[in-house]
Amino acid sequence: MTIHKEGAATISITALFVGALNIANFSYLYPISATAAWLVFILTVAFFLFIVSFFRMPNRKITLSDAAIIAPADGKVVVIEEVQPDEFYKEKRIQLSVFMSPANVHVNRLPIAGNIVYNQYHPGKYLVAWHPKSSTDNERWSVVIENSKGNILCKQIAGALARRICNYSKVGDSYTQGAEYGFIKFGSRVDLLLPLNAQIHAKIGDVVKGGVTVLASW
Repeated sequence: MTIHKEGAATISITALFVGALNIANFSYLYPISATAAWLVFILTVAFFLFIVSFFRMPNRKITLSDAAIIAPADGKVVVIEEVQPDEFYKEKRIQLSVFMSPANVHVNRLPIAGNIVYNQYHPGKYLVAWHPKSSTDNERWSVVIENSKGNILCKQIAGALARRICNYSKVGDSYTQGAEYGFIKFGSRVDLLLPLNAQIHAKIGDVVKGGVTVLASW
């Protein structure tokens, strides 16, 4: 397991904050109440470890299959429905959404191999990620990846806590299946817009692993 590059600044700032707080804690609170001082120490260290774990990148074997459409993120499947997209597509698609809690790994991966043919950032609101309008009203970043089988729109969506979407792709880039293309800080969701003829294997409530779990096939 490694730590994601997006965590460097956040982890450093958190470490300085926790360190300074505990210097003050043991200088001033400890003489008054050793129990309270140790409690503060334990809670702040636990918070620091949580921040570190948020940026973890576990080693995992990526699923590679031309027929498979794999999970773009760790989390829970919260939406599977037919929708009329508000960008790129004129025809209806199947929306499959994966919600990421703050405890999940937050690396975003591409569900298929191919070339990036569309990349668009949309400013917006910060509704909770499970809100029905979060897919169209929230800050989001849409990418379409295409190969000989077809194309899929991957939409990174900010939530009430997630206020920063990182996207590393650009039009013309070529990616392998399961390759990292972005990161969302502190919980949100990723939507996939799939063709109507895709065979869906996932179910609402399924817990999935980014780059590993097969959500659908074509």
